[in-house]
Amino acid sequence: MAIEWKDDLAIGVSEVDEQHKELFKKVSDLFDACTAGKGKDEIGRVVKYLEDYVIVHFKAEEGLQEKNGYPEYESHKKQHQLFIKDFLALKDKLQFEGPTATVIIQLNHTLVNWLINHIRKSDKALGVFMKEKGLV
Repeated sequence: MAIEWKDDLAIGVSEVDEQHKELFKKVSDLFDACTAGKGKDEIGRVVKYLEDYVIVHFKAEEGLQEKNGYPEYESHKKQHQLFIKDFLALKDKLQFEGPTATVIIQLNHTLVNWLINHIRKSDKALGVFMKEKGLV
């Protein structure tokens, strides 16, 4: 269940695009660890790194929005908060149950689908805003 970065996901803000690429790599690493039957410790390390990186990325993205007066800042921030809540619930489930097929499917839905949909809708809108304001 690899997830690959595609150039059509770029929003035109290099800092954000580079962070998105790193997120895709870490999500792919997580799926690789799960499907390779790696131990819970290794999966736990990948999940912890992903958790930390998501928080860093969201803070950077929200800081960019707040600094530049992005009108959808509050809505965007709430989307991030909901994702973190869902991710942490899945993290707990993965640690408790291990990489079962059900957990991997839920991870796929939560991580891959949410990330791609969020980038294509919310983050692309941020990119348009930044371009229109001459900020990139």
